[in-house]
Amino acid sequence: MKHFKTLLFAAILFVGTTSLATAQSKIAHINTTDLVQAMPEMKTAQAEIEKLTKTYEADIKTMATELQTKIKQYQSEVDTKTEEENTGRAQEVQQMEQSIRQYQGQAQQDLAKKEEALLKPIFEKAKMAIQKVAKAQGFQYVLDSTQGGGVLVSDGKDLMADVKKELGF
Repeated sequence: MKHFKTLLFAAILFVGTTSLATAQSKIAHINTTDLVQAMPEMKTAQAEIEKLTKTYEADIKTMATELQTKIKQYQSEVDTKTEEENTGRAQEVQQMEQSIRQYQGQAQQDLAKKEEALLKPIFEKAKMAIQKVAKAQGFQYVLDSTQGGGVLVSDGKDLMADVKKELGF
């Protein structure tokens, strides 16, 4: 009888702890990359970034064309100019090349800043919506199921539809 009580107590303790452990945390998942790509704000931001990129590319192309024109002109006139004039022209070409490289570097920095400024509020909005939906549905953990994001099995609740509804699309 004593062994029976001990065995019964152990069984109750085992069942209680396993059910308590499974009831403690609710886990869901969402593919944040797909969510952000589907947001209307993202399409607007991408269009603005693309427009700015094209503007910088056009400016750089114009500068490069001017440089090529000047190089051709100087090459055709090299025999008719003095050594000092040719040296000065070579320095001018080098300065133009350096100027183009500096402009390219500045353009890349400006694009990166603009992209960050445009995308940060979008990611924050998505994060807030995920948190709101997760809290409303009682999820304690929401894992990012983006490809390569570390989630190997995603059989839990997918919050994508609920978060899109929260965001209004």
